[in-house]
Amino acid sequence: MSSSYLASGRTAQKQRTREALITAARQLVAAGAVPSVDAAAAAAGIARATAYRYFPSQLALLSAAHPETAMRSLLPDDAPADNVAERLDLVVTAFTQLIADTEAQQRTMLRLSLEAVQGDSSELPLRQGRAIKWIAEALEPLRGQLSDAQLKRLVLAIRSAIGIEARAWLTDVAGCSAQDALDTMRWSAQAMLQAAAQGNPPTPRRDRN
Repeated sequence: MSSSYLASGRTAQKQRTREALITAARQLVAAGAVPSVDAAAAAAGIARATAYRYFPSQLALLSAAHPETAMRSLLPDDAPADNVAERLDLVVTAFTQLIADTEAQQRTMLRLSLEAVQGDSSELPLRQGRAIKWIAEALEPLRGQLSDAQLKRLVLAIRSAIGIEARAWLTDVAGCSAQDALDTMRWSAQAMLQAAAQGNPPTPRRDRN
């Protein structure tokens, strides 16, 4: 849906309608479904034609319903300015708890990201780089100590160890409990940070001598 539609006429009502569709979609996903726009409209008691004005496709609806969409930062206001380990742990703890609290939705998005999706699959939430930005924000004090390329590789390495992909492997394949999975992801992030701090940051192959 275009932002101009939301911004013109009866904006408060339109926002409520949009939120009702998003809420319905999240509830359906939590129940194990992959809702269509029609299904979300029916669950929210909203006319089908109206629903499509807000979400022209299932992908657009699921992207909006993803729990990470509205978040801009995972650092609290009182986060330390220079303690990188604490900053990273705050972000990783918040992110992994978010994954745990919304696991059904996260797994749905993971499956859709892995499947062949017609259209622009870059719209999928798992391909938006939100978690990468949160981790990069946590590691900002390292800028200058690591090259931009090394910092980027560290961010990507940490992201690979803490998302729904890692949680699914730890619980489904390795047989870890949910709490053990959370603890392992936090430990992995700190281990990577410590390795970088000790002079062993990941260096892109093209930058090696």
